[in-house]
Amino acid sequence: MNASKEMARLAVEALEDKKAADIRVLDIEKISTLADYFIIASGTNRNQVQAMADNVEEVLAKAGHHAKQTEGYRNANWILLDYGDIVIHLFDEENRLFYDLERIWRDGEEIDKETL
Repeated sequence: MNASKEMARLAVEALEDKKAADIRVLDIEKISTLADYFIIASGTNRNQVQAMADNVEEVLAKAGHHAKQTEGYRNANWILLDYGDIVIHLFDEENRLFYDLERIWRDGEEIDKETL
């Protein structure tokens, strides 16, 4: 298994542990040089979205992966965790609908998170 796929699998498990809603994994490797995978998930409130981000960072750090950049943590309406090969977008429900990354990145292939 390649490193970015393993990172994505760990991130999805960390999000599931914090009851993240509607977790989507998009393979964007063929359409962008930004990353191999985008992971998009939502939480119901600021505390949950922050807990999701904290858990992802903790789980990936234990596996030796550290975010290159984190944005939006304080407001927690859209937290971006950039790990290079994977980029994780955590939204509250309102902002997820507003930014609609799944539509913008629809050329990416959605990966069934069960097959990661």
